[in-house]
Amino acid sequence: MRLLITGGAGFIGSNLLQQIFRQDPPEIVVNLDSLTYSGNLKNLSNLESHPNYQFKKVDLRNATDVSKVVNTYAIDHVMHLAAESHVDRSINSPEPFLETNIMGTFNLLEACRQNWKESTGPKRFLHVSTDEVYGSLGPSGLFTEKTPYQPNSPYAASKASSDLVVRSYGRTYGLPVLITHCSNNYGPFQFPEKLIPLVTLKALHGRPIPVYGRGDNIRDWIHVDDHVHALWQVLTEGIPGETYNIGGNQESSNLDLVKTICAILDVKHPSSRPITETNQVLPHESLIEFVADRPGHDFRYAIDNRKIHQTFHWEPTYNLSTGLEQTITWYLEQTDWWQDILDQRYDLKRLGIQD
Repeated sequence: MRLLITGGAGFIGSNLLQQIFRQDPPEIVVNLDSLTYSGNLKNLSNLESHPNYQFKKVDLRNATDVSKVVNTYAIDHVMHLAAESHVDRSINSPEPFLETNIMGTFNLLEACRQNWKESTGPKRFLHVSTDEVYGSLGPSGLFTEKTPYQPNSPYAASKASSDLVVRSYGRTYGLPVLITHCSNNYGPFQFPEKLIPLVTLKALHGRPIPVYGRGDNIRDWIHVDDHVHALWQVLTEGIPGETYNIGGNQESSNLDLVKTICAILDVKHPSSRPITETNQVLPHESLIEFVADRPGHDFRYAIDNRKIHQTFHWEPTYNLSTGLEQTITWYLEQTDWWQDILDQRYDLKRLGIQD
């Protein structure tokens, strides 16, 4: 196998690469990443000298550079994770999401189509998508692989569009494509603007923790380790043309999730609990503030895992309680990792860490 992973310096991509190199890695693994604000090669510093690993700083929007990588390294398997993925950013500035998620995916598909025409041997193109393409669930029901697309944010719409382009390349050109839809990920190396690390860092800095609406929006959470194990099984065992939904079976309202993080920090990092003017020590939960809801905020996501379970005998190994405790412990122990991001690469005012 000669594997290309796009977005390998990001959260899910770097965890995927670490898992691959903990096993017997393929002949060549090329990490293609443009290193936008959330890409971080420090996540992969232990792989830099590995003879099977190569990093290429390439923007998917540059079709020539993308094709050159696929051709130069004779890539025959692709795990396409690179994407603009933050819903709030897509609401404020949708254009980069359309450019990267749709046209970037198109450029990668074209590179594979052109370079795979004359070559023999097994090939796979795995496109990693999101459950947000399905829209919003009510209080009951689950997303299945047959759920119609109803995206409600520019981010979700851009991913839905890229899914359809991928599907069309499978049907029209016979490209061996697979698509996965995953629920909300969490775990080590997640960029600080995402909910779980953001709440953790705000609590550690004694800053208000904003919760949209009344915090009753519900998400299905999956630990990134479980997700990347599923991705590898889909790549190596999946049937081309098929779609697989990947979820953690761990639903939580946003408010309950934030309260759980605060309770863990009360125990693991009591010195950051807020103190009143009268020297009363309060729980981290006292930092929660309800704010105006996000436009088009989907009420609930939940994944039906039966297909991937029945096909690969895959199932998540983490429950949300132990996964959150492990994740928060990681952030408490890896202060240099996130402090470097706060100091060098991010606007602290945007995060609400400082005034």
